[in-house]
Amino acid sequence: MPQEIQKLTPEMLIPRLGEYIVQKGLITEEDLQRALAYQREQTTQNKPYLLGQALIDLKYLSREVLDEVITEQIIQLRSALQASNRNLEQRVQERTAELNEALARLSELSQMKANFVANISHELRTPLTHIKGYIELLLSESLGKISEEQKHALSVSQRATTKLDDMIEDLIMFSLASRGELSMKLEKVDIRRLLSLLLKSAADKAEDRGVKLLAGFPDSIPNVQADPEKIGWVISQLLDNGIKFTPSGGSVTISLKEEGANLIQISIADTGIGIPQHRMTEIFEAFHQLDSSSTRHYGGTGLGLSLVRQIIEAHGSLLDVKSIEGKGSTFKFPLLAIRD
Repeated sequence: MPQEIQKLTPEMLIPRLGEYIVQKGLITEEDLQRALAYQREQTTQNKPYLLGQALIDLKYLSREVLDEVITEQIIQLRSALQASNRNLEQRVQERTAELNEALARLSELSQMKANFVANISHELRTPLTHIKGYIELLLSESLGKISEEQKHALSVSQRATTKLDDMIEDLIMFSLASRGELSMKLEKVDIRRLLSLLLKSAADKAEDRGVKLLAGFPDSIPNVQADPEKIGWVISQLLDNGIKFTPSGGSVTISLKEEGANLIQISIADTGIGIPQHRMTEIFEAFHQLDSSSTRHYGGTGLGLSLVRQIIEAHGSLLDVKSIEGKGSTFKFPLLAIRD
């Protein structure tokens, strides 16, 4: 049973009237007890009888003295409330200062992290460029003949460097977004053609994993206003995630649909593992994986969806996510249509 909350009364802040009068030496303790007994005798259910009136009727105090005592108590009560308010205001100010300091420190740490990511990404790019260049020279046999086994090994290395290069690009883009420096070059984009090209690029990976890639495009669809490079990266990431988290035999479907007269909705739906509802917000946290164990099955930097949302919002749009654990996920967002 919940405990009843005790109401705050003036008597909690200052002494009771009778005790106060005794402390001032205006009456004795015996006088007070007789007055209290008289008060109880005179009090009825429908008509309360106040202690002050009892003191006057018993001629222990005059009306003038009682009024003076009550006035003193009111002044003391007001002073107590003012002091309490001052203490409360001081505590609020102190907590606000502490919060502002913590927020400033958090902002500073976030900026340091973004700067570190940007610096290390650029430092990684230079040696990676050399590695990629020499692999290409070796594969083209510009430095001499190589065997089929060597060519296969170099091809594997080349794919690995391409993947590493993509990760570095993601880190650079993340650092730009974190510092508010992610620029958008909006132009007219043939979204149907762009999606078709991205589907072709993802076809090999989908085939390797035994996942079907499906498309649902109207015969004609208006162009959209977007940054083609960045919106292409977004769709590529969503396709890649759909393929990655869909077991063999499943499917990933990308579709276009007109929403009213001014919007084109892009949707990427998969039949994969889905996302637990209570962890939905976590998928957008940078450097965060739902499976954070060192032996996690799917890998990745945890930057993809964080950047996806930032880029979509930079287009003036919003990313909508629907997911059922064990049945799949759907990511969709609208872009502004451009009608000729």
